[in-house]
Amino acid sequence: MLPGRVEGFNTAEVLVRPIPASGEKLPVIGLGSWQVFDVDLTVENEKQLGEVLSSFVKLGGRVIDSSPMYGRSEQVIGTLAAKLGLRDYLFFATKVWTRGKQAGIESMERSLSRFQTKRIDLMQVHNLVDLETQLATMREWKAQGRFRYIGITHSSTSAHPEVEKVLRREQLDFLQINYSVMERDADQRLLPLAQDRQVAVLANRPFGGGNLFSRVRSKPLPEWAAEFDCRSWAQFFLKWIVAHAAVTCAIPATNNPQHLEDNMQAGRGRLPDEQTRRRMVEFVAAI
Repeated sequence: MLPGRVEGFNTAEVLVRPIPASGEKLPVIGLGSWQVFDVDLTVENEKQLGEVLSSFVKLGGRVIDSSPMYGRSEQVIGTLAAKLGLRDYLFFATKVWTRGKQAGIESMERSLSRFQTKRIDLMQVHNLVDLETQLATMREWKAQGRFRYIGITHSSTSAHPEVEKVLRREQLDFLQINYSVMERDADQRLLPLAQDRQVAVLANRPFGGGNLFSRVRSKPLPEWAAEFDCRSWAQFFLKWIVAHAAVTCAIPATNNPQHLEDNMQAGRGRLPDEQTRRRMVEFVAAI
């Protein structure tokens, strides 16, 4: 049985950041869907993921990121959002990852259909594949109101120089990149540039693909984590990310309701200052 419809959501004390292009505010903790939403909607999966999505909204979450490359994720999100009456609360972000104008159009049309919507909040060119071709269509659809925002993504640090060139050349609303206490390369040029260019940033792989949890397993949190209202390692890693002023939203993926609630708490309370962020990096590196 699915959770009941959500009539409203709790925004009390939820930390938000504005999208520079519009001023629209988004909660700093979102939800990724890679692997965890790529499932058949059995009765059990539907109940569990329905609880995750419903709790996400009840706790003030909005941004949910997906992709056609994530198998059934878009379809599952669209189905659950429709059944639970969550569409108006969610900020749908997805991607196009193909070559050729017509192939791009067909991919983006499928995304709209799978999400069961006439408008996607954010469409992103994944890994800069056939960038100019896909951006041309995306700008047309944005002008028509089919997309609200457009952006780019990349999952490889080696591509940062090319991403930088694109950020300087193109007028974009969003950039999505890997960023975590283990993957800090974006600190060097991309995050400062995004701020200068007034581009919102989504941070994916916030837990380093799970490697961070392996590193700290059975290790206690440092006592000073309480100074920035941190009560778990997940919150430690997420608060480190969203404490950077250039980051609009971190998007940890989970299909576990308890992990979802833990993650969402990172979007409340105090954040570490720059000195504390450096201390956090040093602490994790020493483990």
